Amino acid sequence: MSVNAKVVIVGCGISGIAAAHRLVNAGFQHVQILEATARSGGRIKTDTLGRKLNAEDVYPAEEMFYELIYESSKFESQGGEPWACVGDFIRSKAEQRAAEKWKNIDAATRCLRLCVISNMLKVECCFNGAHSMDEVGLGAYGLYKTLPGLDCTFPGGYEGLIKNLMSELPRDLVTYNRPVRCVHWNNTEKEENALMIECDDEKKMAADHVIVTVPLGYLKKHHSTLFSPPLPLHKLHSVERLGFGTTNVIYVEFDSPWWDADCENIYLVWEDEDGMVDQVPDVQRSWIKKLFGFTVLKPTERYGHVLCGWIAGHESEYMETLSEQEVTHTMTQLIHSTLRLTVCLGNPTVTPRRALRSQWFHDPWTCGSYSYPGKGCSVQDLENMMEPLPTDGSLLQPLQVLFAGEATHTCYFSTVHGALLTGWREADRLISHYSSSINSKPLKSNTDV
Repeated sequence: MSVNAKVVIVGCGISGIAAAHRLVNAGFQHVQILEATARSGGRIKTDTLGRKLNAEDVYPAEEMFYELIYESSKFESQGGEPWACVGDFIRSKAEQRAAEKWKNIDAATRCLRLCVISNMLKVECCFNGAHSMDEVGLGAYGLYKTLPGLDCTFPGGYEGLIKNLMSELPRDLVTYNRPVRCVHWNNTEKEENALMIECDDEKKMAADHVIVTVPLGYLKKHHSTLFSPPLPLHKLHSVERLGFGTTNVIYVEFDSPWWDADCENIYLVWEDEDGMVDQVPDVQRSWIKKLFGFTVLKPTERYGHVLCGWIAGHESEYMETLSEQEVTHTMTQLIHSTLRLTVCLGNPTVTPRRALRSQWFHDPWTCGSYSYPGKGCSVQDLENMMEPLPTDGSLLQPLQVLFAGEATHTCYFSTVHGALLTGWREADRLISHYSSSINSKPLKSNTDV
């Protein structure tokens, strides 16, 4: 079909691109993406670049932790929240089970296993994008679903996906460096101006529909000025209840590896964290302790000898304020202190060549990394996030404002595939709307379509 309705998409991330693809391929003739920055991809961005514990010390703690994670995901289907957050549940249950299962082992080993659980809590912080698992609601934790299949690494980096998708769209479809200041919707004064998009350069664009794909972090910070009239209260409350945190990566390059050839991950366990903590008391002095460990980038022929470190929360946000030289220095100290405690991990004088890091919290267009279900959050909040405006269906133009992005998916939130699927979803909503309108009246000629 050929549709003349004008559709503006705010944001050229994966969700916005996906929506544009769906609409263009369905025959929409006037689709425009407004992107605030000078690039496509949004939060998809590719940059180039102690002692070793025994398995018997680690596996019992990991087994217990993953049992508790599995149990944490069941409260959503069972109903009821005996604990307010995932962190409280895991600590409470871990202390109870450690006293039962490990009562016959020595105190030092039991303490070490609790420190391993502390490390695993930090891992979960990075997976969830939360400062602490105390901020993740227990009742909604089970809403997240893992997409089946294996993880995949793109040879040219994740941006290769963006480049391929963009190559299939018309070249003039995206206007870069055009931030949107306000979406004026629900204007009943004049039918032709029911929806108006105002940009920072004071340029105004009339549209029939707008698909808003901005990150939840940006929406939390700017919702009061981004929409006129403001968002309905039920949608605003859902924006507030959903969590949006920061997870950053730190790439550390070496001249030669100091880890074992078959090593895939390195986890950092601190011996003074048997209290199962996932945050540090002194961020400025000890932010590095929030780094849960490293992923070894493979193959070496492609990446060289590079480790990818993971860090979340306020410690991650503070790390962003440091210079790359300061980050490299701190990573060097960490590596040296680790190697001094290591018997079999190579040369203790090894020094990183350089360190590169992401800085998602201080990016003004993202304000963090990705969403998670906060305390008191439910599936209703995610459904509210995806609800189009206006909601009563009685105004001049239906489906004026539509919402896409990872934070609007009911089970794949925080993921790229969730963002992609929501872009398709909102495009399909418009396609269905116009298909119904076209099929409800007789067509006189192709030009009528």
